[in-house]
Amino acid sequence: MPDSTYVPPKVWTHDAPSGGKFASINAPTAGARDDKALPVGKHPLQLYSLATPNGVKVSIMLEELLALGHGGAEYDAWLIKIGDGDQFGSGFVEINPNSKIPALADHSVDGEPLRVFESGSILVYLAEKFGAFLPTEIRARTETMNWLFWQMGSAPFLGGGFGHFYAYAPEKYEYPINRYAMEVKRQLDVLDRQLAENRYIAGDAYTIADMAIWPWYGVLARGELYQAGEFLSVQDYKHVQRWAAELAERPAVIRGRKVNRTWGEESEQAAERHSAADLD
Repeated sequence: MPDSTYVPPKVWTHDAPSGGKFASINAPTAGARDDKALPVGKHPLQLYSLATPNGVKVSIMLEELLALGHGGAEYDAWLIKIGDGDQFGSGFVEINPNSKIPALADHSVDGEPLRVFESGSILVYLAEKFGAFLPTEIRARTETMNWLFWQMGSAPFLGGGFGHFYAYAPEKYEYPINRYAMEVKRQLDVLDRQLAENRYIAGDAYTIADMAIWPWYGVLARGELYQAGEFLSVQDYKHVQRWAAELAERPAVIRGRKVNRTWGEESEQAAERHSAADLD
């Protein structure tokens, strides 16, 4: 830690960029920063996203629905380059005033296209629209929703907490890295205990809870997130490892991970998706 201790002012002001990977686009205000319409393709569902963990949740769901034969789940996926600030264009802000990916527009409904934002909301919307991956029996449905919302509440500690200070902050600071590493390991233990008694997160059935949690914690367990696998001893969580490996082999997961991806192996990238051929 630095020798000097930070003394917060009585009133915080945004005087200068805070440093770190996303400092150039961060600001304490919401709303559109420029006038930019979103493209619209030919399919009923229009996805505006990037292959971050939150974005991958939705593209996996869409690919799983298509694999089940739900033709109405055909979609166009448009790349939102968050590092360039695409999420602050007026068209994107219209469908997500929070300027975060992913965002979905459903053109199959009557009237104006229906906007759906927040990854968890999109998963529930699609599950209910197509009657898939969300049980209808009350106990199974509630357990699925329990774990879906567990992910919503837990992942900010992994991403905005641990991931930021471990991978993106301008300097390595011991206190926040230790604080968030402890919490992430506790979360992995929560999952490991749940998966010791269940094939999937919410029981015997593969659900939107798995789709929400895997892109964060499954990918982490495979050593592919923040290059932190060794640091967090992810190999110790045997049941998470088993589950993460099983889901990684699902064809829809393999395909969904490619959508709106512009880094890594070329064979694993599809900046945009407008047909199944884009992922073949």
